Amino acid sequence: MTIESLENGAERYVTAGGVSITRERHATPYEGAIERFIDGLDSRRGAVFSSNYEYPGRYTRWDTAIIDPPIVVTARDRAMRIEALNGRGRAMLPAIVGAVEAMEEVTLLENGAGVATLKVAEPGRVFSEEERSRAPTIFTVLRAIVALFKSPEDANLGLYGAFGYDIAFQFDPVEYRLERPDDQRDVVLYLPDEILVVDHYSAAAWLDRYDFAGQGWTTEGLPREGSTAAFQPSDRIPPRSDHEPGEYARLVEKAKESFLRGDLFEVVPGQKFLERCEGKPSEIARRLKAINPSPYSFFINLGDREYLIGASPEMFVRVNGRRVETCPISGTIKRGDDAISDSEQILKLLNSKKDESELTMCSDVDRNDKSRVCEPGSVRVIGRRQIEMYSRLIHTVDHIEGRLREGMDAFDAFLSHAWAVTVTGAPKLWAMRFIENNEKSPRAWYGGAIGMVHFNGDLNTGLTLRTIRIKNGIAEVRAGATLLYDSVPEDEEAETELKASAMLAAIRDARAGNSVNPERAGARVGTGVNVLLVDHEDSFVHTLANYFRQTGAAVTTVRTPVAEEIFDRLNPDLVVLSPGPGLPSDFDCKATIEMARRRGLPIFGVCLGLQALAEAYGGALRQLRLPMHGKPSRIKVSREGVIFSGLPGEVTVGRYHSIFADPAALPEDFVVTAETDDGVIMAFEHRKEPVAAVQFHPESIMTLGQNAGMRMIENVVAHLPRRAKEKAA
Repeated sequence: MTIESLENGAERYVTAGGVSITRERHATPYEGAIERFIDGLDSRRGAVFSSNYEYPGRYTRWDTAIIDPPIVVTARDRAMRIEALNGRGRAMLPAIVGAVEAMEEVTLLENGAGVATLKVAEPGRVFSEEERSRAPTIFTVLRAIVALFKSPEDANLGLYGAFGYDIAFQFDPVEYRLERPDDQRDVVLYLPDEILVVDHYSAAAWLDRYDFAGQGWTTEGLPREGSTAAFQPSDRIPPRSDHEPGEYARLVEKAKESFLRGDLFEVVPGQKFLERCEGKPSEIARRLKAINPSPYSFFINLGDREYLIGASPEMFVRVNGRRVETCPISGTIKRGDDAISDSEQILKLLNSKKDESELTMCSDVDRNDKSRVCEPGSVRVIGRRQIEMYSRLIHTVDHIEGRLREGMDAFDAFLSHAWAVTVTGAPKLWAMRFIENNEKSPRAWYGGAIGMVHFNGDLNTGLTLRTIRIKNGIAEVRAGATLLYDSVPEDEEAETELKASAMLAAIRDARAGNSVNPERAGARVGTGVNVLLVDHEDSFVHTLANYFRQTGAAVTTVRTPVAEEIFDRLNPDLVVLSPGPGLPSDFDCKATIEMARRRGLPIFGVCLGLQALAEAYGGALRQLRLPMHGKPSRIKVSREGVIFSGLPGEVTVGRYHSIFADPAALPEDFVVTAETDDGVIMAFEHRKEPVAAVQFHPESIMTLGQNAGMRMIENVVAHLPRRAKEKAA
């Protein structure tokens, strides 16, 4: 393909099918670039795809969006519809229909008024497994459209949309037991003429605008417009689920009978939860994206009062050149309350033989899927049981790649994996039959895929998981669990509810108008407080300063020795003695403490700071038999004093010390407010003066549990300066 540069900065090229394409690139402000597209999708057709989750070598952060596309391609079973959505689409439609109707497998049923309907024939012969993805299906038509617009140098232009679960049955014989509604669609794909791209690494955004032309037709000069249809909430209150409580657990028992017989190794049935939608789809999409970052976040207005909003954690198939990638996910555990308990949950997950078996079977099936279309020897596991963490769940993930055989394309890779074992089971065909016979309602889009089929031959799709389908104002959320013979029925039912919870929360938050910011708002108790942080050549002083600043306090960090003029110039409301190496005498801490006491200033000591205060008031120090460097400890907390106000009676804290205050020599004016099981003083407060200290590190990652470290700092900032003022008065 030769790209011609035009005088106005645009570029022109001719596709493999003879369509002339002109592309203009317009820079657009990075901040908020995607927002108008999200708002627009409430009433206009189009899609927003985002990756707001990073994993090295796998996922990066980007956004892309389309709105008011000129062409939409839809399908139901083997019936297809190619529709022009505006005047530009009507100009393009004859060329697309011409490319499609030339195929002998396709019968053109109707062509007029901006719509072409057609039917794809059933296969007329037996296709071997190696060539099954070339049997006549709706993908025969999609291949013809891609061939018409094939343009190797353009990485963005293509078909954008969703693939439903039922398309797999054009290849795999599964008898329907569940009745499909008349308005169900198996494919909705848009061909856009305007694409927004947001690159979060370069903090840049741009809009690519396209014009198309062929023999006797062009879109140039035609308005870029589309019809609008405002979102309409439903006045119907749906049932909670398509399952009664306990019914899914009974299904697990039924699946175990199949495992015992050897019919199945694993299976992934789901249940559907329902909610009335009162908030706009755009509000739900924003909330879900905020509370559940994911590599495949999407919001699609499918038309006909139907929307898809999702935060899928799982790649379905990605093709770049001839490289095919998938990332099967199986093995799930609930997130902890904080980073420390997360680490404990990760260890449980990695030590679970049941979860390991789940993922092993998924990856073995996935490798089989690739072996159908990839060069011998090219299928490799490049990542095994890697941890991915989402808002409420932790998963184990494998990363598998292969290289497409000569003559195979991105659609071959896509169809060979339809549908992923992580949403069906194994053996795959028997698992899909079990699902059809035992689920309570058809899957529609769930378990299918969303994404982009690019005209340069690449493809990027995510599994339709963690998805909200809104149809006629009712939201549907389907969630499943991977069942094995050793599954615990009640646990598996609970897992489906946990997986659905983030989506249901997004729907309810949009209804209530709640804030999309999931971060804890720090208590701004330090507003107006001026803190002098004395640095004893410590490696954690800036984290400690950051904690104090989060309370709203102003912090100035000064390395010891601290001169009198620093106290006079800063006029602090609180003096904080930092941790540090060595002994308090190495930094003449007594002099600093004396300067603060003469001024009646409150003092808070951390680690070395506690030791310095103990010595300065007449106490003595001792050395631990074994140093505690980077070690967590569970400490018992007294209800006295201010440091631990609002915290439980036991707290996990991070320790970095080998020196400690001798409890036998502690001055009587100090009250011990926390200690270890073996009697090491972990915190004290002065009975009469505004002085307190901790032997551990509240700013350590080990003290993150229950947000304890931050809550201690808030208590210190809120109470010690006030106590000093009361004493002065």
